[in-house]
Order: sequence, then structure tokens, then C-alpha cells
Amino acid sequence: MSLMKAVDIRGGTGERDALFINDHTPKPTPGKGQALVKIKAFGINRMDIIQRNGEYPVPPQAPKTLGVEFSGIIETFGPGNHSTFNEGDEVLGLAYGGAYAEYIAVSSKMLIHKPRAVSWEEAAAIPETWITATQSLHKVLGFTSGKTILWHAGASGVSVAGIQLSRLAGASAIYATAGSDEKCEFVTSQLGATAAFNYKTQDWVSEIKEATGGKGVDFIIDYVGADYFQKNLDVAARDCRIVLLWLLSGGKVPDADISQILFKRIRIEGSTLRSRDEDYQGELRDKLETYMPEFEAGRLKTMVDKILSWEDIVEAHKYMEENKSSGKIVCTIP
Repeated sequence: MSLMKAVDIRGGTGERDALFINDHTPKPTPGKGQALVKIKAFGINRMDIIQRNGEYPVPPQAPKTLGVEFSGIIETFGPGNHSTFNEGDEVLGLAYGGAYAEYIAVSSKMLIHKPRAVSWEEAAAIPETWITATQSLHKVLGFTSGKTILWHAGASGVSVAGIQLSRLAGASAIYATAGSDEKCEFVTSQLGATAAFNYKTQDWVSEIKEATGGKGVDFIIDYVGADYFQKNLDVAARDCRIVLLWLLSGGKVPDADISQILFKRIRIEGSTLRSRDEDYQGELRDKLETYMPEFEAGRLKTMVDKILSWEDIVEAHKYMEENKSSGKIVCTIP
């Protein structure tokens, strides 16, 4: 049996200090329709933290190794048709798991050719966050040009992508919330948001209502859940659509006034990506591929905040958990 190195967790789940590189991990063998990719870099996502703690509903087909997005070089293929890909191609990709490793076996349908102008680190920061943002904006919300939109956690990986995609899609105004003045400045000056509000020091509901002449916003993307539920209803315009991507503050809202859902005709929908089947994810992968010329030309930017060696995986998780990042955290594999 061939072996490789991969990030593992002592005891199966635990705090970040339980992470270590296991050099006796079985090297995967590509199955039908799969490619074996030698990984150059992988992205860190909030779900990795939650999964590490044993609190994430991992899909049954996912390996135990963390990580869903990566960049690397195709080493070989399993049986089947692999479209335009060849051995030696530089790619980026999305997987159900297993990206914190030297090698990954992944469906070739979820690979994209890496643009030449995009670095390994930048490429690894694209798949999960940009596909999730695309899914939320277009497939779930059905965003249309000329509308207004609010992205919570504006400096997070998904919102970094979403704000840029909203601009590309013709939003008339893009609002965001973030946890520091520095992040708010980043969101407006680097990403092109119309305005960003520090949720720790500002009443963002009142600020946005004032900015929109009392109307509110047409679309909202939220990761916070309970603490923002009522506020989202308050800031929503008539016929607003809200998509819920996670529940960072929990899922129970004991004192919510839901009357606005009726009177404003608000639609609220939950959305996940990792639990979706390959056909669903493949449609989003195809949409993401159409953005590659924009990355090549520098009109879309991955905004990598911090690059670490995978030997510093504990530090990478610490940085994520401390909510310090403005953009993506990426680990490289020598």
C-alpha cells in the first residue's frame, strides 16, 4: 500500500492543537471518473474548524481528512472520460474532503484548468468560496441587475467573492457588515462595496435604511443566524430574498417578530453546498469556469490574506478562529 502525508486529528476530533501531519496516511487510488492530483496548496474554510470539532454533518462519501478546495497537478486518472484534462495539467478543484494532503482523488468533473496568471495559492482560494458565492447569488437568490444586496461577514472568503460577483452582476448598491473598521475599509476600498458597517460599533440596520431611503435591501446573505434574524427582517425591502448559509450565533430565535415576513413578502431559504450531489455542484463548477478570464485579467481577485506552510496548520486554524482574516487563508505543500 502506498503512503502519503496528510493532516490528521489526534482522537478523531478535537481542538486545533490536535492537528498533526500523519506520514502513514494511505495514498488514494483514483476510481472511475476521478483524477489523482498532487496538491500544491489548499484553502482553509470555517467548515474545517467545525468538522475538526466534530460538529459538521460530513457527507458519507467524504474521506476523514479535512479540506475541500485545492490547487495542484494531475498525476494520473482512473477509468473513464476526463474531458479536456491530461496528466501534468495544472488545476484547481472542489472535493467532498481530503484536501489537507499530498494527494487527492477527486472527480475530474470538479476540476478547472488553473489560469496561468493565477498562483497556486490564489487558485486554492477559489473553488469553495467562489462556488458558494455563485450558488447563493445566482442559483438560490436569482440576483438581477439593478438590485441592492447585503453581504454579512464582508471580509470572509465567501463574501469577498460575493461582493465582487455582485458588482459584476450589476448591483446598484452593495452593503456589508464586518467586525472591525479595518475590515470595513478593506471591503469598500479593495472589493468595491458601496458601504460597510462595523457591527460592533454601528447600528447597521439604521445605517442601511438611511442609505436606501428607508426601503431596505433586496437581497441578504447571512452566516450569523439567530442574532441577525430579526435585524435582517428589519432591513429587508419588500419582496426581499434572504439566504442563510450558516448559524454562527445559533439557530434558536425565541422572541422574533415574524410579521414582516408576511407583510414584506420576504422569502428565507437555507443553502448548503457540500451535501449536494456531483451534478448540482458540477453546474456551479461550470459557471465558475466562465469567470476564469476575469481572474486571468485581474478583474476578479481572490484576496489571499495569509499564506502558511501546511506544517503550520495549527497556526492556520488559530488565525481563522480568531477572526483576523480579510480574505482567504491558504496552506502550501512543498
